[in-house]
Amino acid sequence: SRIANMEKDKNGHLYNRRSDFRVEYSILEELEHSMTVDRKSEKAKILQQLSKIQTNVKRLHQELRDAKPTPEFVKKLKEMMEEIENAINTFKEEQREIYEQLLKEEKTAINELSVFERKVELWALGNITTEKVLKLQSARVCVDKTLGNHLPEEAVEFERFLQRTGGRQGGWDDYDHQNFLKVWTKHKGRLSYMDEALEYLCGKTKEDIEHHYKWYQEFLFLHERKKESIKKWKEKQQQEKERNLREKEKSEQMLKEKLLQFEEAQKQKAEEERKRQQAAIETWKKEKAIAFAMEQALRLKLEEEKEKKQQKERQRQCHVKLLLERYTLQKKEKEELEKLEEEKRKEAEKEERKRTTAEKITKFQER
Repeated sequence: SRIANMEKDKNGHLYNRRSDFRVEYSILEELEHSMTVDRKSEKAKILQQLSKIQTNVKRLHQELRDAKPTPEFVKKLKEMMEEIENAINTFKEEQREIYEQLLKEEKTAINELSVFERKVELWALGNITTEKVLKLQSARVCVDKTLGNHLPEEAVEFERFLQRTGGRQGGWDDYDHQNFLKVWTKHKGRLSYMDEALEYLCGKTKEDIEHHYKWYQEFLFLHERKKESIKKWKEKQQQEKERNLREKEKSEQMLKEKLLQFEEAQKQKAEEERKRQQAAIETWKKEKAIAFAMEQALRLKLEEEKEKKQQKERQRQCHVKLLLERYTLQKKEKEELEKLEEEKRKEAEKEERKRTTAEKITKFQER
């Protein structure tokens, strides 16, 4: 209920048109709306890039399941893997640049908040009122949360120490603090500095100087510890970066080894397929040679049989021809014989007629 009442009071001040905060809050509202739109756009873009990478990876897995032992397939697989790797590297590089930019903006914001915090502290020291003290504490809480989220614990503790004790001068003004440092440095931190410090720091009591001395000792201790922690933090970040780089190189090496193994397996598979095809071709050639030899043998056999048939036919034709010639000759001889006999008969008849005629003439003469 208390939070609801505070929210109600805030809205009453901010949304009241006659309020002095309305104009500034309207600008903040527009800025917040613009940043929300930018975040949504950036989120949609990142999701789109991740979705594209995921789709390419799934397509690569599908291609690996349907692997074919051909050079074209290996080339296609290389292109797909290079495309995925380039997309991942581009995405990581873009995110790294965005992250570095955010770190710079965060550092700038932290510095601005620290400056604002110190100004508030100075105002609080100049005008001790309850309202300003509460505002200062609220600002410190915000800065503490901001610092605690991104800096090492020692650095956060150092910043809180500065906020709690009045900044880098321990609540003193610059003139008094510089005089204190001058005397303290001159005496190299020995207790003999007190008398000279009282001369330089008019208006400061011995207790004030001792208190500032203790504050400065703690300041140096915390500052040194902060530097050391930031150094370790940077080393840790560098180690993390190197570890990520090693893991990336290791994963790339593993990917290359898997690719080489896959290529070797594909080559071996292709070689086995080539040998199998070669053996099949040799078998086919042998079978074809056997079939050709059998075909040739059959053709020769058929030709021989055909030749025998033709020879028999020629012999038959010769025999028939001989028979025909013999028949023709016999017929001719018979015709000639018959002709000769006919001529003999005619000659005999002629002789017979001559003889008869002669006999008749003789008989006629005898009469």
